[in-house]
Amino acid sequence: MAELRTPRRAVSALFFLNGGLYGIWASRIPAIADKHALGPGTLGLLLLLLAAGAIVAFPLAGRASDALGAGRVSLGLGAVYTLTLFALGLAPSIWLLAVALLLCGALFGGLDVSMNSWAGEVERHVGRPIMSSFHAMFSLGAGIGAGSGYLAVQAGLGPAAHFLLVGGAMAVGCLWTGNIGWTSPRRAATTGSPVFALPRGALLAVGLMTFCSAMGEGAMADWSAIFLVVSTGVGEARAALGFAAFSVAMVAVRLMGDRIILHFGAVRAAQLAGLAACFGTALAVVFSGSFWMVLLGFAILGIGYALIFPLAFSRAANDPDIAPGAAIASVATLGYGGILLGPPVIGFVAELASLRVAFGLLALMPLLIVALARTLRTAPVEVSATG
Repeated sequence: MAELRTPRRAVSALFFLNGGLYGIWASRIPAIADKHALGPGTLGLLLLLLAAGAIVAFPLAGRASDALGAGRVSLGLGAVYTLTLFALGLAPSIWLLAVALLLCGALFGGLDVSMNSWAGEVERHVGRPIMSSFHAMFSLGAGIGAGSGYLAVQAGLGPAAHFLLVGGAMAVGCLWTGNIGWTSPRRAATTGSPVFALPRGALLAVGLMTFCSAMGEGAMADWSAIFLVVSTGVGEARAALGFAAFSVAMVAVRLMGDRIILHFGAVRAAQLAGLAACFGTALAVVFSGSFWMVLLGFAILGIGYALIFPLAFSRAANDPDIAPGAAIASVATLGYGGILLGPPVIGFVAELASLRVAFGLLALMPLLIVALARTLRTAPVEVSATG
């Protein structure tokens, strides 16, 4: 069985675990809200704790990955993250739920940084682009985790039992696959460098690319169904197909993304991705009265945004001047800021003008990705690793 645990499979397992645990949680949010009698406003505030925990953890996990080794940190965070998921299902009060959400968000964000740092090491070890396939595993894990929620509800399982059975099984398999004894290069933090820092230099442009992509992803997650209802008049069930089309297209492109990047190169791949995202948004806005055209536009949006985060994290992991963990953490901080900012910005513009105008402005963001794509070019970095 040991031959199954290769470096690439080990990292893939951690990406799958991170996405899977998040999908499991997301699928039972309605049940958790019912258990604690949470209204929309209170639930929204509690969910912000997830994001707050992640943003606080990004730089800390980056430093830990550089100092202790990304592989070791990823395995540790994955194990504790699973325990925190159990706490979400067992929390007897809203206050303990809030604490569990903050911790869960921190562990989710910390694992996101460390596993991407580890992925950069394995990518250099393999000697060709493979980051996109890792991000596809995250998306696949999230989808399977979310799907398990449907089956758990059908079987009459409460959140606590669901989290324990499915999350526990997922963690055991993924952590076993990831435990390969990988030795990461270690770099201490620069003396006097701040713990919480935004990217600088070329990485600032890379971070802005992730910010633009995250703005679009956040808007799609929160507003795609509403856009379909408002613009085409379909019901709630058909409106849900909008985000499904976006997500399926994103996973499909990420699965073949490594070959796309290898063929076109990082810069050209990002430029084509930005143009695709711009075209998809414009298609949905111009033909907003047609359900199928909007659906097609959302799918093209997924195609466009699929490669931006893998490209950005790969570039950060290979930065010649900043340690991989710290570089990825700084880019992640700016990127996830876009996920937080995107939905409220869409809502604000929609309130002032219309949802169609808000999505139209969103079409401008991918053009910045095209303009900044050249910053993805960097010289290869030598790395010493075993595994």
